[in-house]
Amino acid sequence: MNQAINPTAIERIVANALETRFENIDEDTLETTKYRIIDTLGCLIGGATDTGNLELLKLLKEQGGRKEATILIHGGKAPVANAAFINCIMARSFDFEPVSPLVDGFSCPGHISGTTIPTALTLAETVNASGKELITALLVGDDIAARILAGSGFGFSLGWDGVGTVNTFGVTAIAGRLLGLDKIKLRNAFGIALNQLGTTFQSFWDGTTAFKLPQGLAARGGITSAQLAKAGWTGPEDALFSKFGYYKMFTEGCQRPEALTKDLGKKYYYDGTIKPYPCCRILHAAIDCVLTLIKKYNFIADDIESVNLEVAPGGVDHVVGRPFKIGPFPHGNAAFNYEYVVATAFLFGSVKPEHMTESAIRNPQVAEFIKKIKLTAAKDVEFEKARMTVTLKDGRKPTETVTKVKGDSVNNPMTHDDILAKFWVNVEFSKKISKKKAAQLLDTLLNLEKVDSVKKLIPLLVA
Repeated sequence: MNQAINPTAIERIVANALETRFENIDEDTLETTKYRIIDTLGCLIGGATDTGNLELLKLLKEQGGRKEATILIHGGKAPVANAAFINCIMARSFDFEPVSPLVDGFSCPGHISGTTIPTALTLAETVNASGKELITALLVGDDIAARILAGSGFGFSLGWDGVGTVNTFGVTAIAGRLLGLDKIKLRNAFGIALNQLGTTFQSFWDGTTAFKLPQGLAARGGITSAQLAKAGWTGPEDALFSKFGYYKMFTEGCQRPEALTKDLGKKYYYDGTIKPYPCCRILHAAIDCVLTLIKKYNFIADDIESVNLEVAPGGVDHVVGRPFKIGPFPHGNAAFNYEYVVATAFLFGSVKPEHMTESAIRNPQVAEFIKKIKLTAAKDVEFEKARMTVTLKDGRKPTETVTKVKGDSVNNPMTHDDILAKFWVNVEFSKKISKKKAAQLLDTLLNLEKVDSVKKLIPLLVA
């Protein structure tokens, strides 16, 4: 490791990843971290049997390998990288897990927790870590991924899915710490990880099962990178700023370099938004509009003549703004579409995992209601916000604007009761974990720092 007086960003990140101690974590961060763990594992339970997951499970079992870590919910063991791979994919399945880290006031469109949380748990089981060490390793990984993402001024124009890039670095830090790497080997692990980045937004545009694949690929890539470094492999010295490093290859440049090291070791960043609805976050303001209008004006779907939904031009031009069409993977079409979620919210008064099943998506009532919806680009509406006007058959035209979207970590956060209620929604939808076992899991996670061995958690997460 370079011993210069002014260490590079990657050197400082590596040092902090290994030197952070549980005692560095303040009470608010600890509480929020436990909520994210509860939320993500609830989403994993809910997504256990979603489209493609049972086929993936069969494939991994056929591949075999060392029985190092548990495939959650389904049971059985696999090599740790493969177990983390499928555990993360299950967590992402309903696009319901925490999102959007807020780094020094800058909100980033990330899906970090769906990779880092299942991976940290999987690795912690493998090395028999304590709850405190699981939390500490997780926060280190979250923080690194969030800072790298914030540094890039993330956008969609290059087509890379950030889940498959920055999450890999976050996992590398988690794995490096839990596997006992030193600073030189962890720096090498980050360099090796640079060779495993990728994934594309085209998976969303085409409505494919592969949209959730990056969540697991990042886990597998990060673990493999740490394992190779531990075995003696070397990698590029500076994974971030070298001639062909991350910011050169996968972004439009590092626009916020200060995000990488400002308050490093003092503040730990992570996904700040716990989602109330199982669909793309961009759609949530529109759902909030629907539910608020129904509550305020006391009407039902049959009373509606037409709906005009106004969103930012970027929302109309995005995949979520396209006319709703059912393809080979209906869930992928529905979870990323304004028309579908608005129709569902009006017809059923909510948007829940059961509304993302194929039978629900093909409900003729939904297709008929969608004909009433018009999507309009409005320059005065911010991205991820919405304004909605409903024309009722009695002549009324109520309007609602939502700028403080439910789940916003600053303006409208999910409460303790909201988070626990969402956990139970996932448990009851999945029907894979008994209520007794789920209650024990919930109580254990609320007191995770007191758990002496993470292995004690695992039986509560297997059907």
